[in-house]
Amino acid sequence: MVTEREFDSLQMKNIAVVEVPMDADVAAKRLSKAITFTTVSNQDRSDFDEKAFNDFHQYLVDAYPLVHKTLKREILGDPRKFSLLYTWSGKNPSLPPIVLMGHQDVVPVVPGTEQQWEHDAFSGDIADGYIWGRGSLDDKIMILAIMEAVEMHLKQGFRPTRTIYLVFGQDEEVTGPEGVKQIVKELKSRGINEVALVLDEGLPLTTGLFPGIAAPIALIGTAEKGYTTLQLKVAGPGGHSAMPPNNSNIGILAQAVTKLEANQFPYRITQPVRDQMRFLGPELPEKFHEVLADIAFGNETEMAETTEQERALEYTENPTVGWQARNTSEDQFIKYMLTGPQTTAMLHTTTAVTIVNGGVKENVLPPIATAVVNFRILQGETVQSVLEQVRKIVNDNRVEVTELSDSIDPSPVSDPCGKEYRAIEKSIRQTWGTPDLVVSPYLVIGGADAKYFAASIARNVYRFTAVRVESAADAARWHGVNERVLVKEFAKSIGFFHQLITNVEEL
Repeated sequence: MVTEREFDSLQMKNIAVVEVPMDADVAAKRLSKAITFTTVSNQDRSDFDEKAFNDFHQYLVDAYPLVHKTLKREILGDPRKFSLLYTWSGKNPSLPPIVLMGHQDVVPVVPGTEQQWEHDAFSGDIADGYIWGRGSLDDKIMILAIMEAVEMHLKQGFRPTRTIYLVFGQDEEVTGPEGVKQIVKELKSRGINEVALVLDEGLPLTTGLFPGIAAPIALIGTAEKGYTTLQLKVAGPGGHSAMPPNNSNIGILAQAVTKLEANQFPYRITQPVRDQMRFLGPELPEKFHEVLADIAFGNETEMAETTEQERALEYTENPTVGWQARNTSEDQFIKYMLTGPQTTAMLHTTTAVTIVNGGVKENVLPPIATAVVNFRILQGETVQSVLEQVRKIVNDNRVEVTELSDSIDPSPVSDPCGKEYRAIEKSIRQTWGTPDLVVSPYLVIGGADAKYFAASIARNVYRFTAVRVESAADAARWHGVNERVLVKEFAKSIGFFHQLITNVEEL
């Protein structure tokens, strides 16, 4: 059994808060203006406002003159070129570079929700201490905070030891195949095969992120799930609704969808979740330490009588049987994690039916019916294994299953104890430091453009949206209505990147 000494806190101690002097109101006005450019990524890629992106690019040139005088700017992408790559040449170009990321594109406003916005989604209004609009949290805040911090360093005559790349993609909200994926290819073609550190968006710092911990928590993503979207298609004779067949195309499709939802992928505890429990566990009441230490260190001696696959099947088909029979640490932990959708998603590959099409008229049987199903793939599985499992579950040759999206396997897991992670944690504590602040690694259940670096040229890839929001409930503002950020917190975001650029000098 793990001893208390072995399960001591891993939180960094005695990090002093650093106040970075700046004019927060002037910086807020620059973010406000950036929000007014309607750089929307629609699912229909033909619906793309090139002028909005071009105008945003010119705005950055005008707003940050020293950045554009000192750094090399390139506009890349394929087939459209709207992604930005800035190169801040370091004093020692032989060292692996650093990558700081954000994305230019935002999600559209959902039709019918316009009246729910207190301020227009692209107004950039500054009111009640907030900057309002799309991109204030996701994700122009990262771009503007990075640019503000670099401009400040340049005014101070600073030049980094390592080269720093600023990477601002054009299509993150539709998985990023045109933008950052192409930038990574370009960097590889130039001989960049090792990157020391990548930081992209993730979760913000807030309270209420983990039950049992009242203190503010900053979660640093050390891995993200994979991604694929599959189409289920049934094609057959249509015709008049007065003469329906025994099995219509829609009916066959509905059976396939029902099978998928009834046969979820099994639950597993992967390394990113064990890492998170190693960091969070000691901050929880002592009564939880024994169970969480077993999870953190992978103590499975109690469960030697059954295989992981057998336990996973038991959890999936009838969870209570396993827990009643064994009540092991892993059983208790999985039961706890299944109490919420976000924590449940950390334990298995998720299945989400998102689009169904079929039929155009009430008395006409459609010749084609389709369903689109999105999967977020857990470490240990692949795009190919998901495709094979779906075909096995559907088990109907009348249903064609094909890959629809620009898919990617789950990312590797970055080190939560290395100097790269610690540089980010130190910067967080210097910016938002309080005695009770908890910093922990976690598994990103969504996705970010950083996945293309993680899959190719970088081992130390982390995800953290550098802002503090008031509560976990504010997460609904991402992709929702009334997206906003406090002016004072945008200033903190700038301070964070100013400190991070300083701290990576120690790598």
